[in-house]
Amino acid sequence: MKTSDTVALHHVLEGPEEAPMLVASNSLGTTLRVWDDQAPALRERFRLLRYDHRGHGESPVPPGPYAIDDLGRDVLALLDRLEVERFSFCGLFIGGMVGMWVASEAPERVERLVLCCTLARFEPPDDWDSRADTVRADGVDAIADAVLERWFTPAFRESHPEVVEWSGSMLRGTPAEGYAGCCEAIRDADLRSRLGAIRAPTLVVAGAGDPAAPPEGAELIRDSIPDACLVVVEQAAHLANVEQPEAVTRAVLEHLEPVAKGRTGR
Repeated sequence: MKTSDTVALHHVLEGPEEAPMLVASNSLGTTLRVWDDQAPALRERFRLLRYDHRGHGESPVPPGPYAIDDLGRDVLALLDRLEVERFSFCGLFIGGMVGMWVASEAPERVERLVLCCTLARFEPPDDWDSRADTVRADGVDAIADAVLERWFTPAFRESHPEVVEWSGSMLRGTPAEGYAGCCEAIRDADLRSRLGAIRAPTLVVAGAGDPAAPPEGAELIRDSIPDACLVVVEQAAHLANVEQPEAVTRAVLEHLEPVAKGRTGR
């Protein structure tokens, strides 16, 4: 990997300097703030690194298409610049795909892994082509309403309009080229053959009502990674950590507790 091929990611580093490192990776169409509900508890126990994928938030927006390899190398380059050798990784949707790539590409560096609301392969690829084309032509706003319907259950959208509006502002603020480039990364990514190479103890989190990454897809990930475990969060769709923050925070902390206590192996 050449550092010149990577993007200098916008990031926020919080928590005790001596604590073990935890990387939190955002989903398609969000920023590092998608982890706001989890951050207070996580940064008490970990050195918490949140970042924006290329094309998202305050990170640079190179022309697409992107590949999952590109997004994975970006975060490894960031960790190298920060002189971090070992870390745990928690990724949401495309961030989870990046986590699978990183944990299989550099297994010696990943202590524990959390994969939220994600799949090893999203199909059909034509859907991602269509979405990328629409966004490049008409902007992210053209697909925002449909995306928000997948992000949250109908009951949550009705009872928490302010959270839906906040999430929608992140989505609509995503640069069109960055969103489209990441759609193309998802279109081309097939991580199924990499799952068996992951050695980090892994937690898979699925929203029971997630239409984009349903629990049966999470079961495939769990069954393909040695000794992985699965938690299905009830009354949650695609942004389970936003819709049911307490349940997701609790599951993540329980999985990462051995790292916080200095016991990282299986």
